[in-house]
Amino acid sequence: MNTIITIGRQFGSGGREIGEKLADKYGIKCYDKELLSRVASESGFCKEMIQQQDERPTNSFLYNLVMDTYSFGYNASSYVDMPISQKVFLAQFETIKKIADEGPCVIVGRCADYALAERTNVINLFIHADEKFKAGHIMHRFSDITTEQKAIDFMNKKDKQRQSYYNYYTSKKWGRADSYDFSISSSTFGIDGTVKLITQIVDDFESSR
Repeated sequence: MNTIITIGRQFGSGGREIGEKLADKYGIKCYDKELLSRVASESGFCKEMIQQQDERPTNSFLYNLVMDTYSFGYNASSYVDMPISQKVFLAQFETIKKIADEGPCVIVGRCADYALAERTNVINLFIHADEKFKAGHIMHRFSDITTEQKAIDFMNKKDKQRQSYYNYYTSKKWGRADSYDFSISSSTFGIDGTVKLITQIVDDFESSR
């Protein structure tokens, strides 16, 4: 096993659970919230600050204009002028690359597919599901969300954040099929069925290299 699996996911689609089950199957690490702890320990930013910025886009129009001139080719002076959200993203970007250097793993969200775009041993997946499936999954996971409508509202809010974050920091479109190698419906296959399908994809990918 030498493959790194990145998972983009709609909120409530079970992407995190699928990532954990894949990692267990292959005996490798899964990074979701764990990635934030790693970023904190390696960057010097406190974990609370990183959590606050996690998959949340900046809302500064001026910042958008400034970033167009940086295009990630930053130097020491431009780094000092960057908003904290950009510094946290860059720290996360570097940590993802370090994790990938250590060997095969599963990385959930955080634009990992974009961070590892130059590597040939990466499969980029997107997990989506129908509304009813996602609402049920959210209600099961969060005890304070007691109605389907509350779950749908929460889901839409989280997905808008993820979409804005991904579209802002990468050159691709969140959730669009051509941004990934595979887009899979967990409501069609179920959580375990989706894991089984991805396992077949990964095994075929490994044997073809």
